[in-house]
Amino acid sequence: MSFGLYVLGYIVVIAGAAYLMHLAHIPQHWIAGVVIVLVGAGIVTGVTNTRQKDSN
Repeated sequence: MSFGLYVLGYIVVIAGAAYLMHLAHIPQHWIAGVVIVLVGAGIVTGVTNTRQKDSN
C-alpha cells in the first residue's frame, strides 16, 4: 500500500473525529490535542507500513 493512501485515510479519520468532537461541544484545545496525536500516529503508521525493506 502506498504512503499516499495512508495519508488520505488518516485525513478522513482525523476530520471525522474532529467534527464529532465539535458536535459534542468538546473544547477546542482538546480537539487540537487529539488531532496532533492522530497526525503523529498516522505518520508513524504510514512510514512503518510503506517503507522499503533493506536489502542485504
